[in-house]
Amino acid sequence: MEIRTIQSEFRVENKEGKAQISGYAAVFNELSDDLGGFREKIQPGAFSEAVVNDDVRALWNHDSNYVLGRNKAGTLKLSEDERGLHYVVDLPDTQWAKDLSESIKRGDVTQSSFGFIVDSDEWAKQDGETVRTLTKVTLFDVSPVTYPAYPQTSTSARSILEANKDRIPDDGAESGPTTTARLDIQKKKLELLEKTL
Repeated sequence: MEIRTIQSEFRVENKEGKAQISGYAAVFNELSDDLGGFREKIQPGAFSEAVVNDDVRALWNHDSNYVLGRNKAGTLKLSEDERGLHYVVDLPDTQWAKDLSESIKRGDVTQSSFGFIVDSDEWAKQDGETVRTLTKVTLFDVSPVTYPAYPQTSTSARSILEANKDRIPDDGAESGPTTTARLDIQKKKLELLEKTL
């Protein structure tokens, strides 16, 4: 499973006596930061089947001990609009959910994340960079999060690059190392980074 985190727009509201959190877990057509030798974007429609078919939870910090809602229970609503993957969660009446709601109101928690498996993707070269476009995913969870999951992303990024190096076009227009050599350099950089963590 992979995890991606974005700066989000949260709202905390009370509707019909229910405390709710709403926000975007993912946005379309925006390039990510460097994920270890490649950047990533999400194509509109990547979640269209997932929001209908997948059994998705809303979790606090991707922790399955803190379930905020679930789409199959009707306490999590997922939709794909022109901007991205939107979610609305009816918060449980628990102290930790109330604490989370207060942290969001104060601006202490401002990021969302989603956990997924890639069903289909495309790799291309854009302006000298390797770009992966997610075209269809299986969705596991959406989560308000305290921190981006950099160590997990770095680890998965290395395996993603190695698994897909034959699919990354080498347009020949660049001077310098080949795609394979660039992947080896990125792998060494990630290994050095992991040693410092």
